[in-house]
Amino acid sequence: MEHTVHQTHDHYDPEASKIGMWLFIFTELLLFGGLFVIYSVYRFLNPEAFHLAAEELNRAIGTINTIILLVSSATIAMATSAIQKNNKRQTLLLMLVTVLLALTFLVNKYFEWGAKFGHGIFPGSEHMIQTMSKGEILFFGLYFIMTGLHALHIIIGMAFIIFVMVLTARGKIHSERFALLENSGLYWHLVDVIWIFLFPLFYLIH
Repeated sequence: MEHTVHQTHDHYDPEASKIGMWLFIFTELLLFGGLFVIYSVYRFLNPEAFHLAAEELNRAIGTINTIILLVSSATIAMATSAIQKNNKRQTLLLMLVTVLLALTFLVNKYFEWGAKFGHGIFPGSEHMIQTMSKGEILFFGLYFIMTGLHALHIIIGMAFIIFVMVLTARGKIHSERFALLENSGLYWHLVDVIWIFLFPLFYLIH
């Protein structure tokens, strides 16, 4: 356990910081909520095509990535608990594990997307135009847009957590000032929740 004397900052307002993050999360939920509505409408209109297209996805990779994100949500939450106990070393270790899990998710997604591209399955490909129905093309269009947007959020989340790690290492985030770490955790939980919806929509519902 580490004990450090920290200066107080009169301008520090953790509640305002949290409110700002929650407002940002709300706008992100609106964005993905709109995409989920679009997906639902097209799926209703093209049930058989969506079923056929979903068979092309690798359910095992999707399941592994789901487990990875669930574990990473736990580790970032544990990091927040550790900083409240002023355990700087454990906080940094848990944040590092979260980042490494996120990187593993992206590597898996890279190989999954790579396999699709290798089989000529990507937006605008001649293979899709010549061999797939309009509904299947719509499915993969939504798949690449929504999972790609989610992957972008993963990258942003990793950068956010690494930034917080640097501040923690420098002693600027500690047991009396950890709102930024909490906010990075909130953002990461958002990334996790979005995937919890994406996974069954694309990989499980047939």
